[in-house]
Parts: sequence; structure tokens; C-alpha cells
Amino acid sequence: MIATNFYKDFDFQLLNSEEFKEDAVREELINPILKSLGYKAYGHNKIIYSKTLAHPFVKIGSKKRQINIVPDYLFEINGKYSWVLDAKAPNENILSGDHIEQVYSYAIHPDIHADIFALCNGKEFAAFKKNEKEPLLFFQLSEIDQHWDEIQKLLSPDIFVSQQIVSESQAVYNKKENKDFDYLNLKNLPEIPVKKQAAKRHFGVHGYFTKQSWNIVQDYISHYSKVGDTVLDPFGGSGVTAIEALMTKRKAIHIDLNPLSVFIASSLIAPVDFNLLADEFDNLEKKFTKSLPQTDDEIKKALEKYPYPKGNILPKGSDVETVEDLFSEKQLAQLAFLKHLILKVKDDNCRNSFLLSFSSTINKINQTFHYTESKGGGGGDSAPFRYYRYRIAHSPADLDVFMVFSQKLDKLRKAKQEIAPLINKNTIDNAQIIKGTATDLSQIQTESIDYIYTDPPYGAKIPYLDLSTMWNAWLDLDVSDEDRKLEAIEGGMQNKTKDEYVDLLSQSINEMYRVLKYDRWMSFVFAHKDPHYWHAIVDTAEKAGFEYAGTVKQANGQTSFKKRQNPFSVLAGQLIINFIKKETPKAIQRVNLGNDIYDLVLETIEAVIAQNEGATLEQINDELIMKGMELGFLHVLSKEYKDLTPILMSEYDYDQENQKFHIRKNMKFKTKIPLDMRIKYFLLSYMKRKETIGEKPTTDDIILDIMPLLRNGITPENQTILIVLRTIAEEIDDNKWRLKQDGQLKMNF
Repeated sequence: MIATNFYKDFDFQLLNSEEFKEDAVREELINPILKSLGYKAYGHNKIIYSKTLAHPFVKIGSKKRQINIVPDYLFEINGKYSWVLDAKAPNENILSGDHIEQVYSYAIHPDIHADIFALCNGKEFAAFKKNEKEPLLFFQLSEIDQHWDEIQKLLSPDIFVSQQIVSESQAVYNKKENKDFDYLNLKNLPEIPVKKQAAKRHFGVHGYFTKQSWNIVQDYISHYSKVGDTVLDPFGGSGVTAIEALMTKRKAIHIDLNPLSVFIASSLIAPVDFNLLADEFDNLEKKFTKSLPQTDDEIKKALEKYPYPKGNILPKGSDVETVEDLFSEKQLAQLAFLKHLILKVKDDNCRNSFLLSFSSTINKINQTFHYTESKGGGGGDSAPFRYYRYRIAHSPADLDVFMVFSQKLDKLRKAKQEIAPLINKNTIDNAQIIKGTATDLSQIQTESIDYIYTDPPYGAKIPYLDLSTMWNAWLDLDVSDEDRKLEAIEGGMQNKTKDEYVDLLSQSINEMYRVLKYDRWMSFVFAHKDPHYWHAIVDTAEKAGFEYAGTVKQANGQTSFKKRQNPFSVLAGQLIINFIKKETPKAIQRVNLGNDIYDLVLETIEAVIAQNEGATLEQINDELIMKGMELGFLHVLSKEYKDLTPILMSEYDYDQENQKFHIRKNMKFKTKIPLDMRIKYFLLSYMKRKETIGEKPTTDDIILDIMPLLRNGITPENQTILIVLRTIAEEIDDNKWRLKQDGQLKMNF
């Protein structure tokens, strides 16, 4: 039933009469609500009226005579009590005092154990969650039409049935996960569809230069760890790993050198009193509106009175020299005034929530913001996120500061409401948000981490500290020279070399190995077209003691402006490299390719093109990197094939519109590689990849998957593939195959 004109025939003036008492509230006002919600006096969604309960704590007299308590309404859903409700007279207070304590005692009674209790006095309705002071729901009954959706989402029988199902499923899952979780025998996940904008906690709260898709991170955490485990991200960024660890009932450690990263993550997860936040926002709005500097004289006085960033030097390549040059005088004055008001808010979590929304507001209120009319007003992005440099817009937008701030705060409020059931004052101690470097994790005990998911900087792609200068300056967050020395990037204001970057990354991997427990996993996200970096990662990880456990192609749900601008120098998507820490790790066995590496590179390129009917640079690059890791020839690729673009442009046709490479018309690659070597090359890679995801392919699977990769040159017969297959694999039950064990498998061709 939709509650339209719910009490259309009821005169609320009757509530002012002394004759309208508690029994009338029950009959005239409460019972229609319960009926509309779907409760009955019988069946699965049952109302139990005036149930007598023995008081669990109080007895009277020398003989300790039992006292009984009697809730007006008790609701039983599928045999379990879900909530209690008490009626009060219209003149009685239902937001504080003895009445709340009385109904609370019903909810916590040993025979009841209800999480929600409610009161109604005819004028107002209030529902509370056990052990929380502020009401979950409060409204005037005369305005019930406006709140009906909220009422149904909180108190309808269907909601409680769903919660019971989820609770029971989670209990079974937790029991199974904690009892039977087998770290050692986990397999790689397949590529996961991206759901980037589906979570309010990550989308729209605050921009950052890179952000992992929350559902991918969540799936990896759930797959490689169990409830109660500790998850580490030493390159924490915007905090996706930490937040998803907490959302899946793990403990989280977020570390980052960038104080902006630490501020975003800590402010987002901090529990906040939503009523207090709303009240403080109203105060802010009144004060800001009343004294907003708008005229030239007001702006000049505001700039003299309120602090704003001065003298903070921007990174090389910026269009202007200092942070204040990124703003008009009007923007500086109004932002400075808003920050001044925010800093006067006494409650720490409210103040930091406002500062987080203020910092997000700066993204739009600056001269680098590239406004996009087509998005319905306010669309676009600032240059540090779009171009990875401070580039002044041709036509800077003049947006309303407080309107943008309000929008940002609304997104933050929704994000906090979304995480509140799992990230709250009772669980916040499960999170550690630390400003520090991945090269020195001395604050973390050796072998104390259960899983690592991390997305480090990709060489010279993004100088995070440099690009964060504007936000760190406004938030008064300090970045020291030592921080810049420790940042694992190439280039930047420190002009770091490739070798310095690789050295810092290697130090980080060694530290990650130290803190990770044995038989636990590390997932390392990376995206760079130069095989040198991939080789450095895998080589360092193996030297540290990790066992390489496979690589997965993974879309990230976005194509950057840099990628659109430079399709051959910037990669879209990423690979996720998985490692496991074992007592006796196996090293990657290197295939001896001899002088055939160039032909095999071309063979791989053509196989990807044939398989996909045209292939992008990313598809080709990913396949070569993965084969290099699987078969141990990354070291060769890193020396001789740092950039595939010249080969691709000289040997293949390029479709500009689709950004795909194709084999030239009427041309075939005349391979010099013996047929059995070609087959073995692709079979080894195929079987290793199947092994990492725990699959044992059938003969038909192998033939159907391998044959398209061998279209060019001489195409083999099925029997030829089987002959080669038997040299590297063994047949097991049900016509399935697996790679021979290390002692049986000879890797030299």
C-alpha cells in the first residue's frame, strides 16, 4: 500500500484534547500504519499485543517478587522477534527520558533480543537502533506521506526477512571462511567487470589521480583473505583498499607518503553524528551567506583578513608559478572565508568532513577547471586530474562556491551513510591510516599481514606529491624534502632516474615480503608498456622470496585524457600480478628461446590480432608481458623490446578510428620458427595460465583454444598439437590435462 493521504480523514487537532489518550493513539494512528506495512495478528508477520515479560533485573520485596513488563506491540517475523513499539499519550516525550529507557528494556530482554525499538505519541514517531542515542527515523505523523519510503525500508516485514537471510548466509559464510579457508590452494581470479560508479563511498567524494575500481578490490580481498584478517596497502592512494577491507570485515592498514591521501582516507571513514553535521552545516550556510565577500572592496578586505596559500611553488610544467596564481581573487577570498568558518567548528569529525568537502570543492573552484556544458552544469575536471599538470583553462568557469561545497558535502554524507553499518565507532579501530613510505614499513611487525593489495606509481606517469600541491597547500598539509626523496616515481621535481625509481620500488617489495605472513598472497597492480619495469618487479619479488603465481588482465573502467592524447605512449587497463610467500618458493623457469625471440614476438602479436580480429596496443602489450612472465623471458623483452610501437607501425596496418592493429591485406608472416616450437610456445603459456586459475582443460578445449593462435604460417593438424602437448603435460581423469611437474618438464626448446 502506498501511503498517499494516509490520515486524510483524521483531524490532528484532536491530539490537543485531554480525552485523546494512549489507547486512542493505538487505535486511530498506530494500527493503520502496521496494517499498511503488512503486519497481522497471525501468520509469519505477526503482531503480538501486550506480551507479559518478567523484568530481567528488578524484583521487589523481601521475597524478591517478580515484576512484569508489557510492551504494547512485539513483532515476530518467521518465528524471530524483530522490533518493539510502545504507544504513548500525545503530551508525552518520546525522544528522551524514562519512556525510551522503558522500551529499550523491552528490546534487550533475554526473551526478545530485538535490534530496533520505537515509540509513537500520536504527534510523532521515533525509531531507534539498540545502543545508539540518535533515532534512525523521526517524523511528524501529520507528514507521514513524505516519510513512507523510509518507514518501509526500516520496518516492513520484507526488510526483516531479507536481513535474516543475509545474516544467516553471512554466518554460514563466516563459519566456512574461518574454518576451511585454504590460503595455499587459492587460484587467480578471472577478469572482473568494473562497477566503478555503483558505490557512493568512492564515487564523487573527492577526486584522485588514480583510483582502483572498488568491486575489483573487494573481490580480491574476499578471495585472498578471510574475515578478521589484516589487509595492507602501502601505496594507499584514495583509500579504496582500506575501505573495502573494512567493508568485508577485515582489518586495514593504509600507508601513503602523500598527506592528501592520508587526509582523504581518514576523514572519509571517521564516524560522524549526522544530525550534528546537518546543524553545523546550517550554521555554516547562514554565516557564509551573510558575510560572503562579493564586491571588489569586500574581496580585498577578505584577502587581508583570512589566510590562504601563499608562496607554494607549483611543479615544473605548470602554467603559473604558485598555488595562489591558480585562483581568481574572488575565488581566493570566498574559499579563504569558507575555510575560516569551517575551522571554527568544534567537533573534530564534523570539521574534517567539512574540510574534505572543501578540498573536493577546490577541484572545481580554480582556474584550471575545464568546464563541460554537456554534463548539465558543473561537469568537467581540473587540469591536474585531466592532464596531470597545472594547465589554466581557456575559459575558466565561475561557479558558486557554496553550491559546489553543498553538493560535495551531500555526496560525502551519502558515502558515510553507506559505510556506517560496517565502518562505525565500534569498528573504526580496525583501521590504521598512516603517513609513511612503502620503503620502510618498520611500524608493522614482521609476518603480521594476511594480504597485500597495492597499486604503486607507474614510473613517470604521475608525480603524486607534485600534483597534490594545490590541495596540500589549502589543507595546510606539509610535504618535506625527505618525502619527495622517498616517493617511488620517475622524474618529478626531484628528477629521479629510472634506476632510482626501480630501486625504491624494490625496497618496497622487500618490505612487503617481510611483513607478509607465510602462505599469504600479494596482488600487485601495474600498468606500463616498458617490459623493463615488469622484469624489475618480478625479479625483485623472486629475489625477496616470493613465488610468482600468475598475472591477470584487468580493465579499470576508465580511459584517461592522456591515453586519448597519446595512444601509443600511455596504456589503458592494467595487469594484476599475484605472488605468494612460501617457505620453499619455486622460481620461474626460463625458456631458452635462442635466436628466435624476434619471430616469437611477431608470432605473439599476430596471434593476438587473429584472436581478436584486430588488436589494440594494450592487448598486444599485455599478452607479451604475460608470456614473458609465464615463460621467463621478460629479461629479454626488457632489453630488446622496450617499445613495440616501431615494430607494430612497420609490420601492420593501424585503424585510427578503432585504435587497432591488423595484418596487412594479402600479407602473411613467413615464420622461420619450426612448427613444433611454435606449438610448444603457445601450449606452455596456455597451460600455465590455466594452472593459475585452477582449470584443467580437456583435449577439445586445448585444440579449440590453441588452433586460432597458429593461423599464420603452417597451420598444424590436431594430432600434431597432441604430440607436442604430451611433451609438456600429462593426461589425467576425464580426458583432462595438466602440466608435468617440475622434475618432468624440460623448459629448453
